[in-house]
Amino acid sequence: METATQQVERALARLAQHDPGLNAFSVVLAERARAEAAALDALPEAERGPLHGVPMAIKEELDVAGCVTTFGGEANTTPAAADAEVVRRLRAAGAVVVGKTTMPEFGAFPYTESASRGLTRNPWDRTRSPGGSSGGTAAAVAAGVVPVAMGGDGGGSIRIPAAFCGLFGLKPQRGRVTTAPHEHLWWALGTVGPLSRTVLDSARVYDVIRGSLPVDRWHAGPTGSFADAAGLDPGRLRIGWSARPVAKGVRPDPLHVQVLHETARALAHLGHDVREVDPRYPDPTAAFVPQFFAGIRTEAQAVEHYERLERRTRETYRLGSWVTPRVVEAAIRAGEQVERKANRVFDDVDVLMTPATAHRPPRVGVLDGRGTVAASLRSLPAIAYAALWNVAGNPAASVPCGVAEDGLPTAVQLVGRPDAETTLVSLAAQLERVRPFPVLA
Repeated sequence: METATQQVERALARLAQHDPGLNAFSVVLAERARAEAAALDALPEAERGPLHGVPMAIKEELDVAGCVTTFGGEANTTPAAADAEVVRRLRAAGAVVVGKTTMPEFGAFPYTESASRGLTRNPWDRTRSPGGSSGGTAAAVAAGVVPVAMGGDGGGSIRIPAAFCGLFGLKPQRGRVTTAPHEHLWWALGTVGPLSRTVLDSARVYDVIRGSLPVDRWHAGPTGSFADAAGLDPGRLRIGWSARPVAKGVRPDPLHVQVLHETARALAHLGHDVREVDPRYPDPTAAFVPQFFAGIRTEAQAVEHYERLERRTRETYRLGSWVTPRVVEAAIRAGEQVERKANRVFDDVDVLMTPATAHRPPRVGVLDGRGTVAASLRSLPAIAYAALWNVAGNPAASVPCGVAEDGLPTAVQLVGRPDAETTLVSLAAQLERVRPFPVLA
């Protein structure tokens, strides 16, 4: 079994080798990571945690003690005094933080591009985007720098980069993972979670970080062990599939529809009851848009130097001035109605399967020179299947399906009933066993 020091040294070597061409890391904590690994190796085996020595990276929106929480920009300058609760739990389980990962400012758009950090690139094809907003996290894992890293998802920001980079990315049930020290992440939309090369790696991390605190506004229902679920047969499930996007005016890439059909056939071959369904999607706009603006404004109001925010971020802040506290609460109530309507599909199926995104990974620089409105329109294909489930709060996962002729990964999205993460984990692990996930050398 490798020591913590060996694992960390390998991660740092791969980081030095790959990151100059990827721009996945905003901060590298090499000496601190080495010291933490040495301290872990000095512990008696009985005191070692379930993630002993595992090198991990943390998205810029999460506090890491001693590092400035930049949210992808330059508007903060004071280092965080303490770890976010999720990071504290990871360290307590034995994980070693080797650095922080790039993101677009405040995670506003699903491509990891910023005036501060520049363009983050996809390890499968460096002319392409890794997606976002957890794009640095995805690039770090896909390149094999770390086996698992932390992201966040307020409109697809775990699932989109997972799909673009050939990773497993589960957005958990709203309230499953604490956002402490903050009451929420983008109000009812956001949650925190890992991206990984395997289902089991994500499951093990979730078993360490899951659980809310009194400070959290939302709290998920009970669930079993995610790691146990990864080793269990899911049983015969009713799986409904649909290629229809939630977003109006968006058409899925034909390749993604083909992959959806192929995965439906694979699931049927595994013994599941698989059929096409009409999800009767409700329109989430009245719930999503105000919370999007409120999320940006809440984070912008908390930074130390507002004037250092990117021009597009300041434009987004101004455009959201109509989102008063009363409007936010109305949007949350509208989201509860969306949740009830969206979950009607589970009257007839156990799992809903869709494309993960409508489009293939675009070339880097997709948002160059574009303001808030144009950037939002360019983002619609990325969030077309994902954002609804942030509004509804359901667990949803991007599951790799191989590599296409263009040399880039493919994926499908699996959506479960409220609090049904373990069902998705079991099903994704079953798919992984019969169709191993793609891995870069």
